[in-house]
Parts: sequence; structure tokens; C-alpha cells
Amino acid sequence: MLPTVDVQCPYCGEIITLVIDDSAGSQNYIEDCQVCCRPITVIVEFDEEGVPYADVRGEDEA
Repeated sequence: MLPTVDVQCPYCGEIITLVIDDSAGSQNYIEDCQVCCRPITVIVEFDEEGVPYADVRGEDEA
């Protein structure tokens, strides 16, 4: 089962749930918001215990 991370869309402010592929290590990709469909830059890192966390940015912040 893949882990999930809840993040807040930088455009509409809604909380969305991202499914993280933890076998791929640190990641940087673009995913559309599930609510407003705007492109979000997602930066995924992992803590010392392997738990993922994500930072999200809008196009003007990337």
C-alpha cells in the first residue's frame, strides 16, 4: 500500500491527498490539483524513518 500525504493547494486552498510512490525516493514533479485543476509543483522528501512529506508550490513560486 502506497503512503499518502495531505497538502493544501497553493491556488484554491483546498486540502488534497497525494499518493506517494515511496520506491522512487525523493521526487520533483507536476500534478494537477484535484479540485481546481491548476498545475502544482510537488517536491517529495523522506525523513530519517522513511516517512514521506511534500512541499507544494504554484507556477509563480517554482
